[in-house]
Amino acid sequence: MTQRQLPQLPTYRTDAVTRRLCAAVHLDESFAQSVHEEFTADRMTAIGLPLGIHLVALVRHARAAVARRAARDRQLAWLFMALGVAVILLVYGLGSGASVPRASGGFGLVGVLASAWWVVHRAESQARAAALDVFRGFADPKGLVPPASSEVETRLKELRRPNVMPYSAAAERTHPFVGSGRKVREAVWQPIDISRPATDPSGGKLTIKPFDAVDLHTYVAQEMANIAGLEGLRAQNRLYVRGDHVRMLGSEVLPDPLGRPRAQIPKPLVKAGLLRPGAGMRTYLSLERVGEGGRVIVSMHLRARLQPPSLSWEVAAYAIPPLHRRYYGVDQLPLDGLERWWSLVRFATRHTWPALRGAVGRMHRRTSGQARAARSLDRTRRDISKRHANFDYGAVDSLRERVASWDELGHSERTDSQDFLHRLQQGVLIATERFLKSHHVDTSSFDRAQQVINTQTYNFSGDISGPSNFGNNGQIAYGPGHQPSGAPGAPAAGQP
Repeated sequence: MTQRQLPQLPTYRTDAVTRRLCAAVHLDESFAQSVHEEFTADRMTAIGLPLGIHLVALVRHARAAVARRAARDRQLAWLFMALGVAVILLVYGLGSGASVPRASGGFGLVGVLASAWWVVHRAESQARAAALDVFRGFADPKGLVPPASSEVETRLKELRRPNVMPYSAAAERTHPFVGSGRKVREAVWQPIDISRPATDPSGGKLTIKPFDAVDLHTYVAQEMANIAGLEGLRAQNRLYVRGDHVRMLGSEVLPDPLGRPRAQIPKPLVKAGLLRPGAGMRTYLSLERVGEGGRVIVSMHLRARLQPPSLSWEVAAYAIPPLHRRYYGVDQLPLDGLERWWSLVRFATRHTWPALRGAVGRMHRRTSGQARAARSLDRTRRDISKRHANFDYGAVDSLRERVASWDELGHSERTDSQDFLHRLQQGVLIATERFLKSHHVDTSSFDRAQQVINTQTYNFSGDISGPSNFGNNGQIAYGPGHQPSGAPGAPAAGQP
């Protein structure tokens, strides 16, 4: 099919979300600290799927932002102590009438405040420059700042395509697909009779070729991208495991009971979750599609329930909306000229005294928070090693989920997401039909089931919360009072 030669309209960058979050860590100190702790600190729980985010780049920028803030606070802490000395000299000079202490204290006071102003100004100028470089520039985001440790980056790279996902036991009651966002729909499609052989052109009966769920999953995974017509669709079989059952899988999933579970495991374990599900262990075919610029992510998790003489599909559709407004601060930064200079002057003037006065307290809170997290982690590990306590290694959520807001979901993104899910649903049905025909299975039962399945719809017209919204032949009903998801911080370092 030939294409018309037309002008190219502007489009979102493919890494737009990653660049925006990398810029946000330079401008938002609490966000930078939470990202740094979540992905670099010692911990035992798994990390939720980082869909649509280049974690290596984000963690590098968060590390650089945290280091810049720590250096600023150390300088301000020394200046605050010097300020105390200057005030003492000034008070002494005023009280005693001595000119030297009075002059020394006065000049020292002015010098300390001027130095503190410059420290705050320089740190903010560097932060804004780094944010603009990564957001507006064209260089690879991860190459703009120094790398993290090789151990951290190796672990982050494994999270690009994890084939095992431990989820917290609490998530079992709501949505075990941690990292996939909010549940849009879940269902078990009408069973299909696979016991009847197909008829050959001469009217005779063909012999059914034997197959199992692994064969069906593999076929659908390989054919979905072409059938659904969705460029960039990622299809992968993934073992979902309840966090408190992770230890049952042994060293191939949990090499050290006092450490974190692996993100990639041997493929036979993943296949076993299809043929012989374990306790809280099931393998799903995850179809994930990142929309333009990573703004919206749609995923569908499928599990073939093959129990002769019938086959049914378990289906769960999830979505993640665009980023919360909190992470759009880089859009408001003046780029150059007098406006940029004046903006930095006003910022430094307004924030110098609070930054100077609170430097010691911030340093203490960071140190004490890390110490508390380390003690909590030590207690947990002691309970595991000495008392043989069962620990929940599962992830609770993911960074991409926490930074999203349903208030930011626009009309085009809603309709695109609905189209994605309909295409995925239709692609699964087409792939299933082709698979059954290739194995000489009569598809008349499939044709009847397909008519029912195709009436099921996906609605993105509001916030989605909980199974009570499901009804009306699979459509979603939205009640009043739902609040959009905000952007809470990540868990503290070392929290189990």
